[in-house]
Amino acid sequence: MADQEKRAITIKKSDDISEWYTQVIINSDFVDYSAVSGCIVFRPSAYFCWNAVKEATDSMFMKAGIKNAYFPLLIPERFLEKEKEHIEGFSPEVAWVTETGNSKLSERLAIRPTSETIMYDSFSKWIRSWRDLPLRLNQWNSVVRWEFKHPTPLLRSREFLWNEGHTVFATEGEANAERDQILGIYAEVTKEYLALPGIIGQKTDYEKFAGGQASYSIEHLLPNGYSIQGPDFHNDGQNFAKAFDIKFIDKNNETQYAYQNTFAISTRELGAMVMMHGDDRGLVIPPKISMIQVVVIPIYKDANREAILAYAKRISHELEKYARVYLDDRDDYSVGWKFNEWELKGVPIRIEIGSKELESNGLVLVTRHDMKKAQCSSYSIGETVEKELSRVQRELYDRALLFIKEKIKKVNSYEELKKAILEGNMAQAQWCGQTECELKIKEETGAKSTNMPFDAQQNVAGNCIYCGKPSKHVVNFAKSY
Repeated sequence: MADQEKRAITIKKSDDISEWYTQVIINSDFVDYSAVSGCIVFRPSAYFCWNAVKEATDSMFMKAGIKNAYFPLLIPERFLEKEKEHIEGFSPEVAWVTETGNSKLSERLAIRPTSETIMYDSFSKWIRSWRDLPLRLNQWNSVVRWEFKHPTPLLRSREFLWNEGHTVFATEGEANAERDQILGIYAEVTKEYLALPGIIGQKTDYEKFAGGQASYSIEHLLPNGYSIQGPDFHNDGQNFAKAFDIKFIDKNNETQYAYQNTFAISTRELGAMVMMHGDDRGLVIPPKISMIQVVVIPIYKDANREAILAYAKRISHELEKYARVYLDDRDDYSVGWKFNEWELKGVPIRIEIGSKELESNGLVLVTRHDMKKAQCSSYSIGETVEKELSRVQRELYDRALLFIKEKIKKVNSYEELKKAILEGNMAQAQWCGQTECELKIKEETGAKSTNMPFDAQQNVAGNCIYCGKPSKHVVNFAKSY
């Protein structure tokens, strides 16, 4: 069929991962391009995935005492100018509203690149006393960042969806203590829902958030050897508090500036998920976030059509207690076309029901991530599907974790670093802490510092991989999106 040919993946992931990625996300009906350059349409499957991530994260936020709010999309230019380092960091990315109808605005309004400035204007009015703290708010929204020339759907889009957590504390100690709680929430979501392992660590001063005091991230390593920054947490110290006059009267009746943090997870995670788990057949979606977890496909001829359809409907109805199920009883597509379509869409489990299964009260169960086939009894199919969905979720994570462990190469010389990067790996190396060395490595190899992994800092003793001076940190270097 022409439609079947149009939806086929025509290139192997190992041959050209960029072209493969584009074909997979478009042909699987995951996302689509829009009429606005760099801005994409989230089709139902992708938006379901994002909502599952959002709901899981939001539930953990609420348990932690973080409340949701919403602030305006448009931000007065004067607000962005209040914190010099912050506006310099975002200035190339800002899209501006300059007129309404036929009238010029008296002040340019930025389309939200991030919300610190509009939120902190309100915080300065709301916070008066130590009794008003801590203030821990979050909002779910979209932001627009326009500077880059070659957007990649989900991985680098000009508009993307995310959360913005913005919290305010009376003391530096309280603010610092929040870091591990938030990074722990993000690590749980990326592992348990997206089946994505991450490398948790601190960003270098050069790579930290504009206007922040220190930045921390969960980095993902993708099959092409490129890293991509996942969820992040920024300790902003008192920088924004001083710029926006966020101060309070403490218990000793003295005026103090507050301490602040910001943190986010975005739809970039969906792109990392596609890159990591997908294969030459198409998407592979982890069961916990898949819109359809089980597709039931009846296989019949005219003579046994009604009997097999009735059996398939009964099985589908029973499975609804255990999973999100879709019965594909369309007559106008061949069985082979249906198999290809649902493999392309990444549905975790396929159940096949034909004449043999009807006679034996059995089923054929196929798991998408490994394409294993098994004969199952219909009498215990609910429990079987539950176990298989759990196995798929677990094995996707374990497979990705093994990949990362194999791709991180600890290097002891600059030649080893260059070789590791050239071969598509992430290089872990000692570093003196000087930005000059960091940028020279990036200039000469194309690899930037991703973060300084928490679990590697005990091995800091040694010499800088580039200049040979005493090392202060262990840093991961990789090419990056």
